[in-house]
Amino acid sequence: MCSDCMRELSVLEEIGVGLFECSASDQNVTACSVAGTAETFDQIRGSNSEPVKGDVPWPLIPVIGHFLDAVQWTEVQPGISTYAIPLSSNAKGDLRLLRLEPRARLPEHGHVGEELALVLRGSCSDESGSFDVGDMSDLDDDMRHSVLAGPNGCIILLASETKPAFLAELAQSDS
Repeated sequence: MCSDCMRELSVLEEIGVGLFECSASDQNVTACSVAGTAETFDQIRGSNSEPVKGDVPWPLIPVIGHFLDAVQWTEVQPGISTYAIPLSSNAKGDLRLLRLEPRARLPEHGHVGEELALVLRGSCSDESGSFDVGDMSDLDDDMRHSVLAGPNGCIILLASETKPAFLAELAQSDS
């Protein structure tokens, strides 16, 4: 209910309304959605802002910079690195980037609470399917899986209720 969250909720509602209006019209839904979303993002950023440069989604640029390759990764095991994205003092949960080198595999692991994963670069797969750039998965604490990076590796944005369980499991396997 804070002012920051209320502002973000308002923006998301505007995007949602815009997408529903497009889908109800005679226009090409894909073109309309992309144009409407881009216009809304431009309004949020300010009409005089420069185009986004780099490969980081614009909401994350203030906290991690413009380029995924410039992130200060922490290797947790060979081929597996992570970066914890700082959250506001009132935030709960965990937000981080996970980088898997080509064909690297996370060991089978579970989750404590929900976890949303968005592929930002490359591809990966697990027991539920294959995921490419822009694909998202929604996992709960009933799911156990093992993530395998594609031939070019992958970078995934993870949002979870708690620090991912696999990090503790990887740390234990190193000892």
